[in-house]
Amino acid sequence: MRERIPEGVIERLPAYLNVLIQMRADGECTVSSARLGELTSVNPAQIRRDLTYFGSFGKRGVGYDIQTLVERIQHILGSDHTHRLALVGAGNLGSAIAGYNGLRQHGFLVTSVFDNDPRKVGSRIGDIVVQPLEDMERTLRKQDIRIAVIAVPPEAAQEVTDRLAAAGVRVILNYTPVIVRVPEGVTLHNTDPVQELLHTLYYLSRQEGVARV
Repeated sequence: MRERIPEGVIERLPAYLNVLIQMRADGECTVSSARLGELTSVNPAQIRRDLTYFGSFGKRGVGYDIQTLVERIQHILGSDHTHRLALVGAGNLGSAIAGYNGLRQHGFLVTSVFDNDPRKVGSRIGDIVVQPLEDMERTLRKQDIRIAVIAVPPEAAQEVTDRLAAAGVRVILNYTPVIVRVPEGVTLHNTDPVQELLHTLYYLSRQEGVARV
């Protein structure tokens, strides 16, 4: 039976991948665990331990071949092929997410956008026409979409989540500040900028002391 990979390892792999893709774009061919550690703020020993879960990647004294490592991590994460993605909410945040070039770079293709605002329905975000929310379930099933992002007002988050799950979506990225519930078999990831800032503030406070008003 394959050894279960710790969640922390899976969480760190995207950080490694982002740095490696940038290094590849800059024309670099190899990287040491020490250098990768500097760029990701992860201990080099931890990086080496993480990568050993997936086989032997590097050579002592030489480091890791960046192209090979990018391909291996993409395969591990499943981003070596395209995943169709739906976006619910065509406001400023939703438009920014849909227009983010990094999605396509990592194998995600936004193929449908939904909103219930008549002023947004029929408009375009890139080459995608915003559809009314009532068309959501039919479109999701037709396109066989399994991943969705919600960037809707907080009061609509749970209803949208329920409808996505019922339509066959199995991974939901929640960009709203509210906690939503998902049924068994659906993976939920909450992305709250305020929580991220509070996490960062802890380290700033340690350096400069608690800010006073």
